[in-house]
Amino acid sequence: MKTLCPCCSKKPYAECCKPYHEGMFPENALKLMRSRYSAYALSLAEYIIATAKVPPKSKKEILEFSEHTHFDNLTILEFIDGEKEAYVTFKAHLTQSGKDVSFTEKSSFIKEGGKWFYKKAEEIT
Repeated sequence: MKTLCPCCSKKPYAECCKPYHEGMFPENALKLMRSRYSAYALSLAEYIIATAKVPPKSKKEILEFSEHTHFDNLTILEFIDGEKEAYVTFKAHLTQSGKDVSFTEKSSFIKEGGKWFYKKAEEIT
């Protein structure tokens, strides 16, 4: 049985985010955002750091977050694509110690040298 991708695309991991985690570059910001969610779910801290313009946290902090969080679902609310800048608004459905810690965020991405990078996030309440 094929393992489904943690990004909730309903595709097998091997055909979805795994190629990005193994070195292929996402073609757009939405695929980068999904692959970063999967990387958090799979404790792939190096990928999170490598795909961020300014790494948001240390490897230790990323691993602690990943290991203490259950990644329940990902809902894409909006994707605004652009040549050099793009935005993805999403809801990450998360649980920590049985408590709902879900959040909605608008992430911005920038394209440099032909590659997309996570730039920053704005939490939406």
